[in-house]
Amino acid sequence: MESAVYLSGLLAKGFSRSLQHKIAALGISPGQYPILVTLWNEDGITQRELVERLEIEQATIANTLSRMVRDDLVERRAHPKDKRAQLLYLTDRAKSLKDAALKAAEEADEALFSGFRRFERELLMEYMRWAVENARKLEDGVDPAEAQIHDLRPIPV
Repeated sequence: MESAVYLSGLLAKGFSRSLQHKIAALGISPGQYPILVTLWNEDGITQRELVERLEIEQATIANTLSRMVRDDLVERRAHPKDKRAQLLYLTDRAKSLKDAALKAAEEADEALFSGFRRFERELLMEYMRWAVENARKLEDGVDPAEAQIHDLRPIPV
């Protein structure tokens, strides 16, 4: 319990379980949620763009999208300029779930931050963003200790 790596894994599982309990009634899985959020913000992107935005493996995205197409959440359409690519669009069903899914995610956050004061929650969120950015820098081969923290990239929700 002294390892941040171990604790972050437990925290990720806790958030995923909390989200799963809240969105299960909507027919959405925790793995589908970030894809939906991305497409709610920018419908009509390619699978490659989705992989880049979410930083999730191509194979994982492909499998999840196949289930989402099957479940009438996403549809694929031909790309007008690139014959090899397809654009991903939300179905009417997925669009209709937006408000309820975002509310469910907010409730999942609230459940896990129960007992935290507002500044503690904000501080923890900032520390998590900082650690995520350091992890990204390590992936890019940059020593986080030598990099500037002001170059934070947005973290997909």
